[in-house]
Amino acid sequence: MLMPSRRRFFQLSGAAALGSAAPRATAALLKPGRAEHCIFIWLGGGMAQIDTFDPKALGDAKSKPSKAGSYYPSIETAVPGVRVTEHLSQTARLMERITVCRTVNHRVIDEHAFATNLVHTGRTLSGNVIYPSIGSIVAYERGAANPEVPAYMLIGYPNVSRGPGFLGAKSGFVYLTDTESGPAGFTRPDDVSPERAAARAGLLEPLRRRFPVGSAPWEYQEAQSDALRMAGPGFMRNFQLSDEPGSLRQRYGGEFGQRCLLARRLVQAGVRFIEVSHNLNFINGAGWDTHNNGQLQQHVLIRELDTAFSALIEDLERQRLLDRTLIVIGTEFGRPAAFDGGGGRGHQGTAFSLVLAGGGLNHLGAYGATDDLCKLPVESPVGIPDFHATIHAALGIDPAKELLDGSRPVPITDGGVPIARLFS
Repeated sequence: MLMPSRRRFFQLSGAAALGSAAPRATAALLKPGRAEHCIFIWLGGGMAQIDTFDPKALGDAKSKPSKAGSYYPSIETAVPGVRVTEHLSQTARLMERITVCRTVNHRVIDEHAFATNLVHTGRTLSGNVIYPSIGSIVAYERGAANPEVPAYMLIGYPNVSRGPGFLGAKSGFVYLTDTESGPAGFTRPDDVSPERAAARAGLLEPLRRRFPVGSAPWEYQEAQSDALRMAGPGFMRNFQLSDEPGSLRQRYGGEFGQRCLLARRLVQAGVRFIEVSHNLNFINGAGWDTHNNGQLQQHVLIRELDTAFSALIEDLERQRLLDRTLIVIGTEFGRPAAFDGGGGRGHQGTAFSLVLAGGGLNHLGAYGATDDLCKLPVESPVGIPDFHATIHAALGIDPAKELLDGSRPVPITDGGVPIARLFS
C-alpha cells in the first residue's frame, strides 16, 4: 500500500515530463504504478537512435560528401505509425508492450563517464556529494521482495555511477560477470559446512556491536551479514540456468541473452532491481561506440539486443510477470545523423532514445518526436530527471520524496516529473 505522502504525490502530480521548452501537459490523476521489479538493460557506448528506435530517411556513409540519415531501412511495428530499424524485427511485433522515449536529452559534455553517471544517477557530478544510482534508490526505498536475496544486482562490471553514493553500503549491489557461477565469493568452499560458517559469523558478532547504528562501519557490517546469509545453495540455485528448458535458452540467444534469462530468474527470486550490461565482450569490435568502422558491424549488436529483449518480454508475459516487471533500455547518449570521416558516428546528447517495456504502463509504442535528423526534440522533450521520475513512479516510489545525505535533504529526482500519459 502506498504511504499517504506517496498517494498525495500521485493525486497532485499534474504534468508529464517534458523539458523546459515545451508546455507541460496536465493530468487530473496519475495512477499509482504497479511494477514490483525493474530490469535495467545498459547499452554502454551510446546507442544510435537513428539506426534503432527512431529511424529517419536513409543516409549514405560512402557517398562524397556523405549524406546524413539512417544506416538501415526501417520497418512497421505492431503500433501503426511507429517504425524501427529492420534489425529489430522481433521487437517490432511486441511494440504494443513498449514505449520508446524518443526525445530524451541532456546538456552534459558528450563524454562517456559523465553521461553514464548522469543517466544512472539523474544528476551531474558534484564535488562534495556522491549521488546514488537509480538501482540503489529503488533498493533503498523498496528493499528486496524476498529477504533471502539482495535488493539490487548488477550483471556487469561495477563502478561508482552504479553505486549507492550517500545511501551507504546497504543500498549497494551484488555483482557478477559470469552467469553460470554467479557472484564471486558466494559459494562456500566444500570444507566449510553451514555450522562452521555460523561459528565464523558468531566470532564477528562482538565486533559488530561496537559500531554505532547508522555509522559507515555498521552499514558495512550489515552488508557483510547479508552476504554471509546468502552464501549457500539456496541463493546460488538461482544461477543454474541449466534448469531452464533448452528451447528457452536457445530463444534468448547468446551470452547477453543468458544474462537476460538470469535476470528473469532473479525477478522470480525476489530481487527488486537488476542491471544487465550488454556486449561485455565487444562482439562487434567497437561496442555501441560506433565511431569510424564500428558502424560496419553495428547490426550484430542490434540483432542480439532484438533477440534477447523480445525473448525477455515474451518470457515474462508467459510467467505472468510482465505487468509487474518494468524493463528499461538505457544508454549514455545517442549518435548524430551525420557520419564521421571513417563512416561512423560521433556522440550526441541533445536527443536520443531510451526504452520502457512492461511494468503495467499504458504503452504507446513511441513517445515524443525529433526533427528530421534526430538532432533535437520537436514534441514532448523528456529530461533525464523526468525519465527517472517515470521509472520511480512505475515502481510506486514518489520521485519528489527527499532522502538525507547526513542532515541535508536531497530529492530522489532533480525536479523530475513522470510522463503522465504512461499512467492513464
